[in-house]
Amino acid sequence: MDSAALAFIAIAAVLHAAWNILLKTGGDALRTATIGIVAASAVLVPVVLVAWAMTGQPEVPPKAWAIGIVSGAVEVAYFIFLAAAYRRGDLSVVYPLARGSAPLLAVAVGVLVLGEELAPVAWLGVGLLLAGLLVVQRPWVLLRAPGAARAGAGFALLTGAMIATYSSLDRVGVQLAPPWLYAAILWPVCAIGLVGVAWVRPRIAGGRYAAPDEPLRIGRSVLGGLLTFTAYFFVLAALARAPLAIVAPLRESAVLLTSAWGVVRLGEAAGRREVTFRVAGSLLVLAGAIVLAVGR
Repeated sequence: MDSAALAFIAIAAVLHAAWNILLKTGGDALRTATIGIVAASAVLVPVVLVAWAMTGQPEVPPKAWAIGIVSGAVEVAYFIFLAAAYRRGDLSVVYPLARGSAPLLAVAVGVLVLGEELAPVAWLGVGLLLAGLLVVQRPWVLLRAPGAARAGAGFALLTGAMIATYSSLDRVGVQLAPPWLYAAILWPVCAIGLVGVAWVRPRIAGGRYAAPDEPLRIGRSVLGGLLTFTAYFFVLAALARAPLAIVAPLRESAVLLTSAWGVVRLGEAAGRREVTFRVAGSLLVLAGAIVLAVGR
C-alpha cells in the first residue's frame, strides 16, 4: 500500500470523526445531514462541471452512472439509520458499532456467500473486531437497557450494513471513472434523496412528528457537509489506489477519535468502569480492523 493512500485514509478518518461529532451534537442529525449534503453537492457539481469541460469532457461509462446512483441511494439509507441511532444512543457506542460491524459484514459475505478463504491472521482480526463490539455494547447489559438503547444498537448495525454496501459499490465505481467524476454522480443523488426524505417524513408521521426545538444551525450543517464531502473524496482517492479490503478497515481509525470525544467531551460514560469498557472496546475494534486489513 503506497504512502499516498495511507495519508488519504488518515485525513478521511479525522474529518469523518469531526462530521459525526457534529451530527450527534447538532440537534436533528438527519436535518443536519440533509443541509450538509445539499451544500456539499452545490459546491461539488459546478466545480466538477468546469473540470470536466477543461479536461476534454471525459466519458463516464453507463455502468459507473448506474453504480453511482445506487450508491447514492444506499447513502440515503445510511443517513436515515445513522440519525435514528444517534437519536437513541451515545456517540461512543453507536459509532464503534456501525463502523466495526461493516468490515465484519463484508467478511461474512465474502466467506459465506462468495466462498473466499481468510488467512489465520485475518481470522485474528475478525476475533478482535467481535471482541471490540462485544466490549463496547455488551449484549448482556443491553438486554436490561431501555428500549431506546436497544433500538439505537439495532440502527447502528443497520448503518454498518449500509457502510459495507456502499463501500463495495464505490470500490467498483472508482475503477470505472475518476473519483471526482464518480463523486459528482452519487453526491447529488444522495442530496436529492435526503431532500425527498425531509419532505416526506413529517407527512408520513403526521402529528407524531415534531420539529426539534433546537434552532436551525445552517452554518454548522454546511461546515459538516463540507467536512464529510472532503473525507469521502479522500476515501475515493484511496480506493482508486488500494484494495477495498485494506481501505475499508483502516478508515475505521476514526472509531477511537469519536469514542474518546463521546466519553471525555460529551460525558457519555458514567464512571471509570464504563469509560474503560468503551475506550477499550474501540481500541479492539481499531486493532481488529487493522489486523484484518493486513491479514487478508
